Amino acid sequence: MQKLKLDELNRVDIEAFKAQEKLPVVVVLDNVRSMHNVGSVFRTADGFAIEKLYLCGITAQPPHREIEKTALGATQSVEWVHFESTTEAITALRADGYQIIAIEQAAGSIMLNTYKPSRTKKYALIFGNEVNGVADEVMAQIDECVEIPQFGTKHSFNIVISAGIVLWDFFAKLRL
Repeated sequence: MQKLKLDELNRVDIEAFKAQEKLPVVVVLDNVRSMHNVGSVFRTADGFAIEKLYLCGITAQPPHREIEKTALGATQSVEWVHFESTTEAITALRADGYQIIAIEQAAGSIMLNTYKPSRTKKYALIFGNEVNGVADEVMAQIDECVEIPQFGTKHSFNIVISAGIVLWDFFAKLRL
């Protein structure tokens, strides 16, 4: 077996990407500290063609070389907006008809493998701070909480890993 060369991947250019149908998902980053994590989420968001990325609170914004180091240009393809607070972003998302979902370990959470997104809804997936997770005031405003099952000794995945797992799951359930 031989790896494909870049020109054999048949990737769309930025203009075609912006025009194509998107997965009905907005990713919300709730006070994410690491610019490398922000850049990696941009790249993952591009890979699954999500609608938009909401950068909230202290979450860094492009342009910044530390974001670009991992985004590899995805800041040019993925639409994004900054909000002073995640609660402000939730208010805007709710007004636009999004189902607000925290990706968090919480009492009453739904395990990702059993969660069934509807093809008729739009989703806002909130990923929290690397240390504290999704803020308590944000948890008070969500519609649902989805949890990634884990079986090891550590209590959580890195935010980038969580975003990749959850976006793949939503993509597979909504598009495949």
